Amino acid sequence: MTLFLAIENDMAHTARIHKITIQRFRGIHSLTWLPAKGMNVILGGGDVGKTTILEAIALLLSPSNTAVISEADYWARDSAQEFIIEAVMTLPDTTGIGSQNTFAWPWAWNGQDAIPPSADEEEDLAAPGEPVYRVRVRGTAELELAWEVMQPNEELAHFSSVVRRRIGLVRMSADERNDRDLRLVYGSALDRLLADSALRARIGKEVAGLNLHDSLNDKGKEAIESLDARMAGAALPSNLKLGLTTSQGLSIGSLIGLVATENGVALPLSSWGAGTRRMAALEIASSTDKEASVTLIDEIERGLEPYRVRKLINILAGQHGQIFLTTHSPIAISCAEDAHLWYLDSAGAIGALPKVWIGPQQKRDPETFLARVAVIAEGPTEVGFLQYLLERAFKGNPLDHGVRVCDGQGNDATLDLLETLASSGLLFAGLADDEGTAPERWKKLKDKFKGRLHQWPKGCTEDHVIGAVPEENLLALLKDAEGELDGYRLRTLAERLGLQDKSTETIDAALKASGKTWRTLIIAAASGSKDGAPAGQEKAWKKHSQQWFKSTVGGQELAQKMVALGAWPEMQPQLLPLINAVLTAVGHKALEEFDL
Repeated sequence: MTLFLAIENDMAHTARIHKITIQRFRGIHSLTWLPAKGMNVILGGGDVGKTTILEAIALLLSPSNTAVISEADYWARDSAQEFIIEAVMTLPDTTGIGSQNTFAWPWAWNGQDAIPPSADEEEDLAAPGEPVYRVRVRGTAELELAWEVMQPNEELAHFSSVVRRRIGLVRMSADERNDRDLRLVYGSALDRLLADSALRARIGKEVAGLNLHDSLNDKGKEAIESLDARMAGAALPSNLKLGLTTSQGLSIGSLIGLVATENGVALPLSSWGAGTRRMAALEIASSTDKEASVTLIDEIERGLEPYRVRKLINILAGQHGQIFLTTHSPIAISCAEDAHLWYLDSAGAIGALPKVWIGPQQKRDPETFLARVAVIAEGPTEVGFLQYLLERAFKGNPLDHGVRVCDGQGNDATLDLLETLASSGLLFAGLADDEGTAPERWKKLKDKFKGRLHQWPKGCTEDHVIGAVPEENLLALLKDAEGELDGYRLRTLAERLGLQDKSTETIDAALKASGKTWRTLIIAAASGSKDGAPAGQEKAWKKHSQQWFKSTVGGQELAQKMVALGAWPEMQPQLLPLINAVLTAVGHKALEEFDL
């Protein structure tokens, strides 16, 4: 049989999760996810289940059987319906997966799921891949946990705590204590570093031999003696002394950990700040002979200054194991350059944010991926333009409502980014020009998201806004904030007409002589059109737009003049659906009329 002789071939030195399925666990009814190798960064709003995913993995790979569950761990608190956390994993021989009491047979990974290996000696696997195992933990109707290995023949084997411990899990939760890996708890990073299975027993024996009774004062000793007499009289155990005892959930290991000396005072590492504890735990984990296979970090920025967030992510990026972390930190997102970003939406669906499409935006404006609604504006003009409108729609800063206007960095980049956001589940809106490229892609997006995405029918923002300004107000576009004619703008118009004199009278005469209009000339200059440029002047003509509205401040000015010069009544039917879509996305009422 070819039942995976590859099990004896080269296998990864660390465990890896290829696929995880969560059913009816806490706030997650059903989720299936194929995480990537290396670092996986999970983004999403509050209370959507990011922490629950990490805790599900932690429970599945728990190095001990001491975890306690309650009805709150079941979907809708219905403990009659089991919860299941299942993973398809690479498990190297060093975990002991093949030496359990019941031999665990591997499956084949086909890139999407675990499939049974071929039983035909003459037949290779249809989709060969590395050997993997299907492991799971069930929360039963009796509020008990069952760890299992699912065999290719549909039988079940036990997923032992010994194997789970050898996988090498490091977990850093967002709670304040978060010091498990600094103490000698079974399966902790410190426990794996020391690699001495008999250490806790030896310590326990030594501690049990301590004469604690002599530490009592006289009154305490008298109280014990009196109790001893009463116990003996009642035929209960007697000859009582004060000594070390244990209880359920309490072990010697939990009381023993690393101590550091500061200014001559020995302090447990567990008493230091949250950030320091996290950094120390990772250092311990990376010091073991076998690097941690799976690291879980909830809210990586917790307790850390920005420079230490960067340092921590760099440390993690240099590790070979698989890392899962959540964050609400723009700094963490921007410096996680080699990470795989994922977005978990409010419906419990997780989608990829591929680096090839979002990489520049991740570096330039990481808050794009943290907003309740990311409004992607094609360029700086559209950013300023939308900020002006949304500030008045919200009657304040849109950021206070979770709405962020982001620069999409051009038409092509904006389209790529919008498509990626659409597939990830991140809530977004957009404003873009129509440059005549990729019409089918734009149409598909607009049809799907309707009012949340506005693309001008033809041309750019300047075309439409300037085109709607009444004729008698056109020259007001040439004036600066103080109401004076802007000489730089006049110069751009004169250059397009081949004039040395930039006075409005000279420009007006040239326009009449050529049959052109003020409107078409202003639109051409404001949009940086190169049409008609003399040879060698194309770049200079394109830069004309910088003297007009091609900046965030310029976009705000354009919006202001749209209102002041009487263009808003014509523009409102086009832009109000977008504004209302953003308002309603964050729980505000739509506007029937937007009186600016």
